[in-house]
Amino acid sequence: MTEQPQPPNQPPAPDGYGHLPGPPQPSYGTPPQGPNPYAQSQPPTTPMGQPAYSFPSPSGAPQGPGTAPGRRRTTVIAAAAAAGALLLGIGGYALLAGGEEKGQAAPAAQSSPPADPKPSATPDKGDGSGNGSEAAEDLNAGRKQGEDKVLWLKTAKVDGPGSGVMAKGQWIVGDTVVKSVWKNITAYGAADGKEKWTLAFPTPICSVTPQATADGKTVVLYKDIESENAVCNQMRLVDLKTGKEGWSKEVPKEEAFDLMTSPTLGLTGDTVIVNRTPTASAFKISTGDKLFGSASAEGCKPDAYVGHNNKLIATAVCRDQDRKREVSGVDPVTGKKAWTYHLPVGYAVTSVYSLDPVVLDIGNEQKTERSIVVLGPDGKQRATVSGEGKFATECDPGLLRSIEVCRSTVVDGGTLYMPTSTDSGKANEIVAFDLGTGKAKWRTPAGENRTLTPIKAENGQLIAYRSAEVDKGGEVVAFPATGGTPTALLRHPSGAAAPIESSFYGQNIDYVGGRFYISVLTLRAQGTEEKLLMVFGK
Repeated sequence: MTEQPQPPNQPPAPDGYGHLPGPPQPSYGTPPQGPNPYAQSQPPTTPMGQPAYSFPSPSGAPQGPGTAPGRRRTTVIAAAAAAGALLLGIGGYALLAGGEEKGQAAPAAQSSPPADPKPSATPDKGDGSGNGSEAAEDLNAGRKQGEDKVLWLKTAKVDGPGSGVMAKGQWIVGDTVVKSVWKNITAYGAADGKEKWTLAFPTPICSVTPQATADGKTVVLYKDIESENAVCNQMRLVDLKTGKEGWSKEVPKEEAFDLMTSPTLGLTGDTVIVNRTPTASAFKISTGDKLFGSASAEGCKPDAYVGHNNKLIATAVCRDQDRKREVSGVDPVTGKKAWTYHLPVGYAVTSVYSLDPVVLDIGNEQKTERSIVVLGPDGKQRATVSGEGKFATECDPGLLRSIEVCRSTVVDGGTLYMPTSTDSGKANEIVAFDLGTGKAKWRTPAGENRTLTPIKAENGQLIAYRSAEVDKGGEVVAFPATGGTPTALLRHPSGAAAPIESSFYGQNIDYVGGRFYISVLTLRAQGTEEKLLMVFGK
């Protein structure tokens, strides 16, 4: 393999990262077409492998054909309390062959009180759904000493279109978890799963973002009509605390060929971004007023804006012979550029891992080369990440998907935490990289044919999910920033719950307030009960 080209006036890549054995990705200008998200789910080959958003998480919407309204019914299976102390596929290039020996065991997690406070309420069986009572199965049967509880399981019975329905939205707001399913957004009590409110939409919801404002608001997209020819261009503000809708408006076209193909959403400050290949627009969240769009941008035309935590960057294609690409820091209110980073010819941004600092995964499809670059506040490259292992090149594969901040990687305190890719049924690793030097700091294997998925950084620790097996529950673990033995924050029960937990192949996961949430991204919607959302806690 030849060493990959570096951006102009930059030092050569550290040893190892320029050598990338493995198959090329289908296309960098147009992300590869993934499997039908509405087909029967298959086990993932990477943690948080999402048909439209791992992660990082992030949230393009599959658009199935519209049909006449169907029937929808949801139920909650509340976990029975017991006395006593009880107990994610994306392809990728290999950065370097080697690493830890296969089958290496993960360090045993040590039990300790969770970093988060314990849930403020205990579950009761109740009806849980708010719309009818159903017999509760004891999902904690077979729970072992030291294992924690299933608090509740929500199921859904939807009679929808043959292609299935989208159920991608999941937000945790205070003591409430909010979930989107097809034409509805519903809130449930985090402790007991009881329904708090439901907001119905006239047509299917077709794009969501996992982000919300500081006061608990988000923006969703839904289709303009009930038809196979429907366009995903209707935008609405939703208050996730109350279930009340705010402004609604149609996304205006940026240009004649603005087809609103597979639009994705992103929030930063008071700005919501609507990306769709190959253009993008920005609106004010509080009012819905348009702020700026890619069609009016000066110089190279942005094909996507990526926003997070009051930061915004634009990825752009230049109108020159080489079709060069660039990344710019952008004011989220005016759209004006603050700095610009020029990619080498033939390279494109495949993933964004962070905006503070800016960490980009860039690749050259034809040469099957890639690099992870770290930019300073001025947009100048300050480091190139190198390390052993095989890592996914895209967080959110699919046809014509826009780039978003990955949810399956975490950046905190100058460290990038990345999960390695692996074959189905084999253990992966989490690797911590120093963003100052680009070197690997430590790596920890998942062990026991499981996968580890970073969730977030909290209290100076990395919080991660260790996947369940058919006969063994998953775990939420905390890794010290310096590496070493993780601490178990939650040990999910074995027995009746483990087969259900282990079957969440495409998934949204989160850990908030001492509770772990896992939900599906799509439903088959064939008129039968399907798992939707499962919650664990103390």
